[in-house]
Amino acid sequence: MAIDRAPVRPDDDRVADDAASLFGAYVHVPFCHRICPYCDFAVVAGGDDLRQRYVAALEAEIRRWPVDRPIDALFIGGGTPSRLDPDEVARIVAAVDGGPGLASGAEVTMEANPEDWTPQHAAACAAGGVNRVSLGIQSLDAAVLESLGRVHDRTAAGSAVSAARDAGLSVNVDLIFGTPGESVVSWERSVAGALDSGIDHLSIYALTVERGTPLSRSIASGAPAPDADDQADKWESAVAAATDAGLIRYETSNLAAPGEACVYNLITWAQGEYLAAGNGAHRHLRGERSWNIRRVDRYMEAIERGNPAVSGREALDPWPRELERLVIGLRRAAGASPGEAGAVLLASAAGERLVSAGVIESSAGRLRVIRPLLGDEVARTILGLETPEAWPID
Repeated sequence: MAIDRAPVRPDDDRVADDAASLFGAYVHVPFCHRICPYCDFAVVAGGDDLRQRYVAALEAEIRRWPVDRPIDALFIGGGTPSRLDPDEVARIVAAVDGGPGLASGAEVTMEANPEDWTPQHAAACAAGGVNRVSLGIQSLDAAVLESLGRVHDRTAAGSAVSAARDAGLSVNVDLIFGTPGESVVSWERSVAGALDSGIDHLSIYALTVERGTPLSRSIASGAPAPDADDQADKWESAVAAATDAGLIRYETSNLAAPGEACVYNLITWAQGEYLAAGNGAHRHLRGERSWNIRRVDRYMEAIERGNPAVSGREALDPWPRELERLVIGLRRAAGASPGEAGAVLLASAAGERLVSAGVIESSAGRLRVIRPLLGDEVARTILGLETPEAWPID
């Protein structure tokens, strides 16, 4: 399906709903300069000696993808895909295009860190088929960057955005808020710096403490933890600043200019289908979610032996699937059609309380979360709904 790149508002109901019929693909690149203390992804530090072998494994897995439907949105994530040479990135894009194929106007995103993203690297990746980059800038404050384990500085961040724009790419910047010790002024300067650089898309994420990470161990030993009230204030200030700059919030953590919403993410929030390749990569196909072997060495060994790399599968029953549809759909500013789960929610005592408190609203055939900072409470309420007696409805 061809992607309509007309400058439609990213929070338009049609943008949200049409994504369910699109088809995505995720390719995981696990290599990082070093592992950040808050990260629990399937990543490895270094690994330069494994890159050629790993990319060959990706190409082999992509050749085995069980569909011939063109891809509307390819997302090369990590890890740090910019640790690859541009020709290796081009090989990944070519493998997808030579397999199921890329639809006309397909979005091709890669993640990158500022320290890797030179003008030459950006231009070469663009020549290899990438048309969108997501830069992991996280902050423009030197002390916060050090706390987050990042190796770039404010100057490198600005240069990375300029390199992407000069290469003709659509540009997203990721920022993390709520690092202990980060002041409100520091956060607002980071947001302003990102917006002033002329980006098309902004993603803002609260620092979360994942079990088993160096950050979690540090906090368990007495280091300060992120403060929820501080994070809420910073989310609100960032949304206000980005809105003033012309970006539109279309999901809890994502804002974009018209026509610049992330298509791959829209597919996942619409419970659409997407393929996957790489260690730890997750896919959703034909009503089943599955995920690959997490360890890089075991993933490559499985592919090289001609074996499946899948390590787990989950097929949701109809009611849990309906609950999931509503939970992830309500992350979008456009909300979701209520469906059966929405009807049960609105008829419940908990749902009535959420409506009366102005947390959710139902109007014109849409259910929306009006107070996004309470989205987790809405999700918990939905996931606690009991299966109706007459379900599924014929």
